Amino acid sequence: MGAREVRALLTPDELPLYLRLAERLLADLQAADGEGGARLPSERQLAERYEASRVTIRAALGELRERGVLVSLPARGWALAAPPGVREEARGARVLGFSDLAGQRGLRTRSRVLSSAVRPATVREAELLRTVAGAELFELRRIRYLNDLVIALEHNRLPLAVAPAMATTDFTETSLYDVLRAAVPSQAPRYADYSVEARHAEGDEHEHLELSGPVPILAATQLTFNQAGVPIELTFQAYRGDRYTFHASITD
Repeated sequence: MGAREVRALLTPDELPLYLRLAERLLADLQAADGEGGARLPSERQLAERYEASRVTIRAALGELRERGVLVSLPARGWALAAPPGVREEARGARVLGFSDLAGQRGLRTRSRVLSSAVRPATVREAELLRTVAGAELFELRRIRYLNDLVIALEHNRLPLAVAPAMATTDFTETSLYDVLRAAVPSQAPRYADYSVEARHAEGDEHEHLELSGPVPILAATQLTFNQAGVPIELTFQAYRGDRYTFHASITD
């Protein structure tokens, strides 16, 4: 008999406190009818609102994550997961890759693959991608070109299980996001946690980005989530500061 069957035999008063709280949270979230991606109040605010300890709140949130109701955002709290089966185009939200953005502007893209391999995930990578340390991870390093000009040095890491075809794909011309969308089940990059900073080039970035002189770079880190709110891609990008501008729309 599984945990759900045991749970079904218990009356509400017999359930552990965190499960009772999870049911209250779920009822309140359903009543609020929020959209996927909407952020929840902080754990401290939830603890005050529901008069529960932070430990109990965290356990209840974890329970709702296991049910696919919530997703945890590294260093940013919790958010509603996208409803299953909802297409990104219908919701008006999706993450565009390098090739997607270039195609919208009529620019030619190509890549020079520096390395492509399957290896075990580290503890930190497993934590961010919600897998286990040692699980198969696909790692890809490329130099990205627009109209034959060097734009970026890119380092992608993804759980191999999300799209096993990655291991045998030639990414010189093929888009990584096209491979994700073609996977079974399809992996639609929906939203991402993105951070960017300006700094000097380091190590082999000078050579790969064909830098000469004091040209700054924009160093970006991106954790991308699919349509179910599951993290599927951890990426680092180093852009030539003289050939790339970052734009963002800020909402509530």
